[in-house]
Order: sequence, then structure tokens, then C-alpha cells
Amino acid sequence: MNQASSYGQFCPVAKAAEIITTRWTPLVLRELLCGARHFNEIRRGVPLMSPTLLSRRLKELEAAGVVSRIGQGGARSNTEYDLTEAGEELRPIIVALGVWGQRRVESAADSSDWDAGVLMWDMRREVDPDALPKGRTVVQFEYLDAPKELRLWWLVVEEGEVDLCQSDPGHEPDLFVTTKVRTMARVWIGKDSLARAMAADDIEVIGTAALRA
Repeated sequence: MNQASSYGQFCPVAKAAEIITTRWTPLVLRELLCGARHFNEIRRGVPLMSPTLLSRRLKELEAAGVVSRIGQGGARSNTEYDLTEAGEELRPIIVALGVWGQRRVESAADSSDWDAGVLMWDMRREVDPDALPKGRTVVQFEYLDAPKELRLWWLVVEEGEVDLCQSDPGHEPDLFVTTKVRTMARVWIGKDSLARAMAADDIEVIGTAALRA
């Protein structure tokens, strides 16, 4: 920890803050706590963070004993990052931060910061394959207010694995979801209900009845 980053106080709160409250670090921890293990997986959850800065933050967390690194000799794609026991102890802190933000930051659901890619990556992490019919399930999302390159997305669930695609995976979708990014984001974080959004035609869902339920 360099002097410029130090609070200059011998206080547990100050010392912990020097490690976990630097810019982007809480979001990197969020990605690791949500199961991201490789560099590019983490990057997908923080697309506005430069690769150089992400690499620096991971090294800082490793030096602090929060993250361990496996496969250091090869390319980034071969390197795996895992939380140490100290890192896992941060889980309730990051979760509590998210809960507080959802409850207290009223502008969060209407923020212009919403990005279709970040939203879909978050949704992909939370899909439970066991809750879906056996075999392959394909859901196509179309975001009418997103830039052209972020307008269409596909979630493909097969054999317990969930893939997120930005190009047509070549399988006929079982479900089509058409909406706006902000609308889906409000539903996703619990600021609106799916039933209300569908009743108001803010979200259109077409497809298999079992999946619509």
C-alpha cells in the first residue's frame, strides 16, 4: 500500500478501507463472490474498467491476502483467481452494501448507468438450470433502447451450463423477451414486478407456456 493510498491511521476500519474501497475494488470483489474465476470473466462484469487497472487491482488483492492466483506462468486465460478465507469473509460486507444500495439509493433503478451487457451478465449468473425443462432452453432478449451492438442477446441453458451469447447461437429460441434495458433492470433489482410490467406491455414475452410462467 503506497503512502498516497493510506489514511495514515492505525485503525482497523481505516486499514480495511485501504484494501477494499479503492475505485473498482468492491466491484471486482462482487464478481469474484459471484463465481467469476478468470480474468475475462471478471472483465465482463466491469466492462468500463481497463484491463491494466483490473490487473493492478487483482495484484493488490493478492498482496493483501484476499485473492489467490493459480496458473501464474501462462496467459491470462489460464490463470484462475480464487478468494482466500479472508476474501470469503468479505461476502456479507459486499452483500450488505448491495442491499443498502437497493434500499437507499432511490435513483439506482432509473440511472442512465444501466448497460445491457452488464445486466445480461448478471442475469446469466443467476439462472438456475435445474428450474428449467430438461434439454436445451434458449431465451432471446431484445432491448429496444440499446445500441445496435447491444440490442440482441441469447441465454442458452443446456446440461447444467448457462451460456450468454451476443450472436445468434443457431438454435430456435423457446422464449422471446422484448423490452427496454431500464424496464428489465427495474424488474431485475426488485423495483418493479414482472407481472405488472407484462400487464402494462412494458415487457413482451412470447413462447412456451411453461417458460412464461
